[in-house]
Amino acid sequence: WLVIGLAVALLVIAAVLAWQTHSLQDDSALENRALLDEKAQEGVITVVSRSLAQVFSYDYSQPEVTRAAAEQVLDGQAREEYETLFASLQERAPNQKLTMAAQVQVAGVQELTDSKATLLVFVDQRSSRKQDNEATVSAAQLSITAERSGDTWVITGLKPL
Repeated sequence: WLVIGLAVALLVIAAVLAWQTHSLQDDSALENRALLDEKAQEGVITVVSRSLAQVFSYDYSQPEVTRAAAEQVLDGQAREEYETLFASLQERAPNQKLTMAAQVQVAGVQELTDSKATLLVFVDQRSSRKQDNEATVSAAQLSITAERSGDTWVITGLKPL
């Protein structure tokens, strides 16, 4: 009876271990490369930071530069919101002779898969009006969603925090 009892106990232990192994393999946290892949994190941070600097920088005398950048790096909801903002900016900027320069100060990846990334980004934007030599600096905290398009990342969501 001792051998049979020991065999049953070993089978139960093997079944429990097999179940735990299977559940760990299906854990969605393991799909989050932000926890595991530093090189992939750096890549998406670089692309998103460069993209945000381009679309949040603006020169009243060359608005087409900003629009062209937005067409390349924004899509979906982010593109729609940006178009609304850009239209308003184009109305006011020429009269004020407004220029803006944006720079990402800090960015971190919250979630990262092969096709989608969620980031927390802190952006500083300096603006100046030539007509009265007034300059201001503003900061923004954004939740960014980016999706892979070919071999690069496109921003599909911009949410101010």
